[in-house]
Amino acid sequence: MKKFEGYMHGIDLGGWLSQCDYSKDRLENFITEPDIAKISSWGLDHVRVPVDYNIFQDENGFIESGFGYVDRAVEWCGKYGLNMILDLHKTKGFSFDKGENESNFFSDEKLQQSFYDLWEEFSKRYVKYADRLAFELLNEVTDKDYIDEWNRISQQAVSVIRKYSKDIRIIIGSYWNNSLDAMKDLAAPADENIVYTFHCYDPLVFTHQGAYWVDKMPSDMRLAYSTPIEDIRKKCSEIGLDGLCDFDHISVDKLCAQYFKDRFAEAERISKERDVPVYCGEYGVINLADPQDTLAWYKDISEAFEAYGFGRAAWSYKEMDYGLSDEHIAGVIDELIKYM
Repeated sequence: MKKFEGYMHGIDLGGWLSQCDYSKDRLENFITEPDIAKISSWGLDHVRVPVDYNIFQDENGFIESGFGYVDRAVEWCGKYGLNMILDLHKTKGFSFDKGENESNFFSDEKLQQSFYDLWEEFSKRYVKYADRLAFELLNEVTDKDYIDEWNRISQQAVSVIRKYSKDIRIIIGSYWNNSLDAMKDLAAPADENIVYTFHCYDPLVFTHQGAYWVDKMPSDMRLAYSTPIEDIRKKCSEIGLDGLCDFDHISVDKLCAQYFKDRFAEAERISKERDVPVYCGEYGVINLADPQDTLAWYKDISEAFEAYGFGRAAWSYKEMDYGLSDEHIAGVIDELIKYM
């Protein structure tokens, strides 16, 4: 089975060039060179850098200063021996975030052309770093109904990039927010340098406990990692969160490494069948969880990643309700980084 070599142990830089107020202070100071040095000291091999289109594009064309931040990230990563994924988190006309005023990307050719134009510009500037940089086309396609258009759009974007590089790795995820269960419906890999991606926040009722952005989630919801799966089901049912309790393909009665091995079995099957590497671009536990429970979750999911040879990047380095460099996790971070 193929591995995504060089991208096995990483972390996301969420909230820097994406999902932010886009102020100059944020873009200049949220992530700085000492942060990259710290990540390197943790023994990781890459960072995933989410970026939003509006940093690079406006009604007048491209914004040169936006590319300057990517230039900086590429330079720092090179200096500290880290590979990097450039992840387009939001494109004009589409966002995974329901609160964003982006729409019609999957039906509007002009919006799609804007997407292709941005990837062409990224290609012109950055394929020269193909030995240590990968491209991720778009973060978290949402609705299943988009899959046919997304397969067509993503394949066209691959063609645009391939005009400039045959070698740079291109990462593609499926609907339901890069769901592992939707991976099977992705178009066949266009070439040997395509990587399939998924995100894993399983079970969501644990990793998003108390999350203000999850519908019907009580703000005081807390769940111990040791809670039996049947009790998790009952608790979800009591508060109307049955949709967060999908354990249909799980052979165990509690959360453990085998739970994640069962969960990832489908990804392994697809990886072997299509001869394509599989990568988990986001996984993590909200900062409201007990730190020892978070550590236990990381240990178990790490064992499954290692068993299948899947690369991954933890969400997220700083703040964003999951920050692994933040104070809430300080008591266990030295142990936790062994499992990232």
